[in-house]
Amino acid sequence: MTRSLVREHLFKLLFRIEFNAPQDMQEQIRLYFTDGFADEDHESTGEDVPEKDRDYIIGKYESIIGHLSEIDGLIDNCAKGWSISRIGKVELAILRLAVYEMLYDDDIPVGVAIDEAVELSKRFGQESSGAFVNGILATLARK
Repeated sequence: MTRSLVREHLFKLLFRIEFNAPQDMQEQIRLYFTDGFADEDHESTGEDVPEKDRDYIIGKYESIIGHLSEIDGLIDNCAKGWSISRIGKVELAILRLAVYEMLYDDDIPVGVAIDEAVELSKRFGQESSGAFVNGILATLARK
């Protein structure tokens, strides 16, 4: 499985935390990987993920969640004029994933994390999402 596809699955799981209670997320993860969901492009869903890749994705997801308060604090500091609660749910999930990659994933160069986040934003976010995500991540990268 490509890193881009792993990122997409992580984004979709992180997106779910905005709509579910923390205690419900284990069930959400189970549902994602067993029932999947159809997206408009009929692209890869959770149920298509091989078991070893599922384990990797779940481990990475849990690591992101373990750093979530620190990640959110950094996003809040870099998003001048925006609070976490005002940031769109798609953009927030993408930012959380990218900030995690920038700070905690030594295998991923900062520039790649930013580029991939912008691509996810263009694909799943609103028209201006790419520029918004790029601006916040560029600010963080300069710090």
